[in-house]
Amino acid sequence: MAYPAPLEALVEAFTRLPGIGRRTAERLALHLLRDPSSRILARAIETALRDTRRCSICRNVCEVDPCEVCSDPERDAARVLVVEEPTHVETVERAGVWPGRYHVLMGAYNPGEGAEGEHLGIGSLIDRLRAGDLQEICLGTDPDKEGEATLLMVLEAIESTGIEVRVTRLARGLPAGSGIEYLHRGVLEDAIEDRRPLRRRPS
Repeated sequence: MAYPAPLEALVEAFTRLPGIGRRTAERLALHLLRDPSSRILARAIETALRDTRRCSICRNVCEVDPCEVCSDPERDAARVLVVEEPTHVETVERAGVWPGRYHVLMGAYNPGEGAEGEHLGIGSLIDRLRAGDLQEICLGTDPDKEGEATLLMVLEAIESTGIEVRVTRLARGLPAGSGIEYLHRGVLEDAIEDRRPLRRRPS
């Protein structure tokens, strides 16, 4: 027998989340129906969707636009660290090792999961570059296959403008296959301090 329409709609909604298949979505949906505290979760989701937005400068999630980092006059606006996700900004901020601002791509290049280049925030990064305020763009994508592909895509977009800007990447001391949000402060600090200029190899 098929699930009632409201439950089926909830299952379908869960399957839209990354890494959630049909069976896991069914378990989650049925658990929510059994657990009285699920209303707290529903309210939290509704509040988050209503009260958070994307910073019009760096694209990070925030309550007020522009976000706290972009509106902080003590931050070095000429240096931008490009990261894949808001969780990466949070990790770097907790470590307190980056004096500049950020640019959040909101994903990595991964066609298999529907994340094409046009879905990333590369265009708005180039707009910031064209505005003439940037002296350094540090590419802080994850040291995995998708992160490397994203890095090359961003680098190509920067170089295609013909604008002279120092492009660096996080040092290769980052463990391959790991995510930035799982790094120890010391590893992250070394990676920031040892960043170096980056140029795409001629084809």
